[in-house]
Amino acid sequence: MKTGARKPSWVVDKERGERREARETVWLFGLHAVRDALANPAREKLRLVVTKNALDKLEAAVAASGMAPEVVDPRRFDVPIDEGSVHQGAAVEVRPLQWGRFEDVCAAGEGLPLVVLLDRVTDPHNVGAVLRSAEVFGARAVIAPRHHSAPETGALAKTASGALERQPYLKVTNLSEAMDALKDMGFTLIGLEGEAGVTLAEAVAGVGGRPIGLVLGAEGPGLREKTRETCDLVARIPFAGVFGSLNVSNAAAVSLYAAAETLGRK
Repeated sequence: MKTGARKPSWVVDKERGERREARETVWLFGLHAVRDALANPAREKLRLVVTKNALDKLEAAVAASGMAPEVVDPRRFDVPIDEGSVHQGAAVEVRPLQWGRFEDVCAAGEGLPLVVLLDRVTDPHNVGAVLRSAEVFGARAVIAPRHHSAPETGALAKTASGALERQPYLKVTNLSEAMDALKDMGFTLIGLEGEAGVTLAEAVAGVGGRPIGLVLGAEGPGLREKTRETCDLVARIPFAGVFGSLNVSNAAAVSLYAAAETLGRK
């Protein structure tokens, strides 16, 4: 590009988004989520608000973090979290985690060659539960579109029960393009759909030990047409009863177990 030439609009938008994200902060709350954030050296921590009772329970983690806590009366626990949130007297303001390049994490990150892709799953409790399962079964990453997905929030962190600090949660600009990139890395993408002709066990067994990407859609709408078309195949989780629909986080846990079992034997 010539000196002084104007940048393309998409480059400008991307740079603005990155600067905006760099300024964003998140309030994590609850003893477990706060303790794990304090213990994470990769997490930039800005402000810690606790009650005396919570500080007694978090004393070792606070001391190790080097943070100076603001000890407040339980009746004056004034931090910007949703009213009614069960904060247990502890909240910490942090910057969102930076996991590095999408390609690096998926191709050579820690864990099995296994990732989860979420197509417009916006409920933070569902995403938090998926992150927890992904960590349990050794997946490298949970991937979601930058827009129309659950942001990193206190509610998500609390449901994830610490997994948010350890399990990469990657946001991509375009999910279909990310799926194509995974295919180029050798991943086989299996979409989960209740009406598919192939069972999950059959699909996973047919992969032959290659890296696996599990693709799940939002409850109700399911996979978008473009997402479904980009998958290598779609599979269903068999059910015995009349009611054959699993919550997306439960479906992710079942699928992760099946894929991890297969990949772990290779």
